[in-house]
Amino acid sequence: MFQTIRDAWKIPDLRKKMLFTLLMLAVFRLGTFIPVPGLNSAALAELVSDGSSLFALMDSFSGGAFSNATIFAMSITPYINSSIILQLLTVAIPALERMSKEGEEGRKKIASWTRYGTIILALIQATGLYFGIKGAVENPGVLSFITIVVTFTAGTAFLMWLGEKITENGIGNGISMIIFAGIVSGIPSGVIGLFNNFKAGALNIWALIAIAVIAIAMVVFVVFINDAERRIPVQYAKRMVGRKMYGGQSTHIPIKVSMAGVIPIIFAMSIMAFPSTLMNLFGAPTGGFWLKVLNVLSPNSWFYIVMYVLLIIFFTYFYTAIQFNPIEIANNMKKNGGFVPGIRPGKPTSDFISRILSKITLTGALFLGVIAALPLIMGKFIGFQISIGGTSLLIMVGVALETVKQIESQMLMRHYKGFLE
Repeated sequence: MFQTIRDAWKIPDLRKKMLFTLLMLAVFRLGTFIPVPGLNSAALAELVSDGSSLFALMDSFSGGAFSNATIFAMSITPYINSSIILQLLTVAIPALERMSKEGEEGRKKIASWTRYGTIILALIQATGLYFGIKGAVENPGVLSFITIVVTFTAGTAFLMWLGEKITENGIGNGISMIIFAGIVSGIPSGVIGLFNNFKAGALNIWALIAIAVIAIAMVVFVVFINDAERRIPVQYAKRMVGRKMYGGQSTHIPIKVSMAGVIPIIFAMSIMAFPSTLMNLFGAPTGGFWLKVLNVLSPNSWFYIVMYVLLIIFFTYFYTAIQFNPIEIANNMKKNGGFVPGIRPGKPTSDFISRILSKITLTGALFLGVIAALPLIMGKFIGFQISIGGTSLLIMVGVALETVKQIESQMLMRHYKGFLE
């Protein structure tokens, strides 16, 4: 990876793109230190202290901007939610599905609707945040409400613009790079927290070594699974069209093990954190039934971990079923004269692909469950909450691998002379 970056740096055009990306990420990091007027950062830091809440995930994505009550406190999460909603609606609404297949023009329309959806969701989320942290507002009133809500929303809109500029003029996907930068910026504070606990006697040397070994093993495991795929062989029959012969080649259908990515983890985390987040917003209970509910829904309980893993498995199957349609693939193969060796075209082919997809999805779901639950289990046994969770790890590794692949492809394009020789 480092060799690829070093080689890309020697190419003037790619070096300019890399410098532009670094400059935009520096602007993002600068914005994470600009405070929101009239807001006390201590209240937001308290909301983040509970690792089960959605605020902890938002703080991780924003690189600490949420807990510091800065203009980028909401990070790019409204854009992620808007993209997921549009993606699900594209599958559910035939008109949107046709539009997504219209090429560049259709993608531009969907991208425009995603931006409008981001602003609407950002306004709703900012309004909810204002009422949730109203006690931290220095001078509550209409003016403070407008100032704080507009500032949060404007911060998200600016980050969305920043991400699109990185995608157009820089390296990699801009939104992913912003999330990646936010997560990576939180690693030093997490490492410092581990050593402080070690010095204070909360962790012994063996626990520290175990955390380091498991972290390295998880990264290796994520890299391995991220690129793992099952290839279904496909053979195309030869056919004559006029005087030309078409077909006859062999290819394959790649089915990735982690096809759903981090979406199931985000969905599962949102559902598990929603009750405790509501209770924290309206005042944490001090006793009775609701305190027991809050304890059961905390990440330190086995109930939370088990339900978390089960929800991840469910949403992995759900999201994979939306993304991958075996019937459509089998019909397209049949129309183009393609077939899986040993399997009849049509329904037998779709059934065959469905069986393989079900097995692969189970493997991917268990992988996501292990990656998401392992930091929680470690925190339960060592008594210390791991700052970098499974979602953050998956995003970091995925974005790093994808960015390196894009750099390699751009280097290949610039060195490939093709038919000019």
